[in-house]
Amino acid sequence: MNRSFETRRRFLRDLGIGTAALPFLSGLNSLHAGDSNAEPPTRPKRLVILFSPNGTLPDEFWPDSLDPSGELSLKPMLAALEPFRDQTLVLKGVNNQVGGDGDNHMRGMSCLLTARQLNPGNIQGGGHTPAGWASGISIDQEVRNHFQSNDQTRTRFGSLEFGVAVPDRADPWTRMCYAGSDRPVAPIDDPEQMFQKLYGGAQDRQTVASVLDHVSEDLAKLSRKLSAADRQMLEQHLDNVRQLETQIAAAASESELVHPEPEIDPNIELVNDNTPEISRMQIDLLVNSLANDLARVATLQFMRSVGQARMRWLDIEEGHHSLSHEPDGDEQAHEKLRRINAWFAGELAYLAKRLSEIPEPGRDGESLLDNTQIVWLNELGKGNSHTLNDIPFLLVGGGAGFKTGRAIDFGGVPHNRLWMSLAQGLGHQGLTSFGSPDFCADGPLDLTS
Repeated sequence: MNRSFETRRRFLRDLGIGTAALPFLSGLNSLHAGDSNAEPPTRPKRLVILFSPNGTLPDEFWPDSLDPSGELSLKPMLAALEPFRDQTLVLKGVNNQVGGDGDNHMRGMSCLLTARQLNPGNIQGGGHTPAGWASGISIDQEVRNHFQSNDQTRTRFGSLEFGVAVPDRADPWTRMCYAGSDRPVAPIDDPEQMFQKLYGGAQDRQTVASVLDHVSEDLAKLSRKLSAADRQMLEQHLDNVRQLETQIAAAASESELVHPEPEIDPNIELVNDNTPEISRMQIDLLVNSLANDLARVATLQFMRSVGQARMRWLDIEEGHHSLSHEPDGDEQAHEKLRRINAWFAGELAYLAKRLSEIPEPGRDGESLLDNTQIVWLNELGKGNSHTLNDIPFLLVGGGAGFKTGRAIDFGGVPHNRLWMSLAQGLGHQGLTSFGSPDFCADGPLDLTS
């Protein structure tokens, strides 16, 4: 077991504090006071991968200038990210080249993070050959395993997989995270369920009004032993958790839909009208989990590949996938797709803002965003062509140490090389190949100079 984790347990035990409080205390440096061998906090590294489906609008996504020595200029569709322009890196010419069985949506989704072909299988997609699950581990789980192998970077959960409006089904169109070959990892898209996973260990919530009520006495006792900075961090975290409890309870008391959906084809999911509120709750939970060092790797999956989200909060009634198939000359479809992708950019901006507002414990002048690498991606480059070239990769934050505030066109390189760069930037220096070895010969992409 993690030695520092055991030290914290002993420290809390000596103070007469139960281990139910541990989920709230993992990231507090003052708890190392009882460990004479504890080292000063080093620069942490974190990874967050955010997925949105059905391709992008190339003319609205790529900057007019892709000169890596020039200043990054964001198109209006990405205007929500303007506050983070200097911390943003846009990559063009990075392709999913692994090939193999399955249609492009299947390979786009389940080969996106694994960079390996799908296994043989009997899942039929489009007019292509049938296929199965991915044949290898995904990059998020690879980085997770690297962090968990080291006492200094090991966390309670290792990784957390969040979902928003992901349908209740399991197939290569709905899964992007893999613990290994034929081992898909399902996202949790119910904020209440995720809350229970993070904090429900304190006590069965059916027997108490609040998780915090159960541990408040212990936390008040411990607070007197903390530094001023850690005391402020704990109070902020508790306020956030209390607010989330209130939001989740309110959401649970409301009806699912303002306009209930009729019984229709179960293969077409109609997204809950509360999706914007659910998204923000999931992002808040994700940020809290990183701030409290419960995990250093997280994924946030919006919907699924081939998803027919009906984004009525954007005054759009058509399904997202259907809109993505309309020809380039359809101006109405183009405008609706622009609004859809702008909404995803706004959710990414909210995530970045939340991370930027939280100071990095023990590191003056730094925020969580400075040490977190966010990667926004899609399973397709363009919806109506189903291309796996020019996947829209947009990175925000400083976790991997990349040079930001610019856009680069790599001209058509395998995305395996991007994942090698990411892993090495996050400290996994021993990773010299990832996914299909055939696409790794030229090594990681240079994103630092």
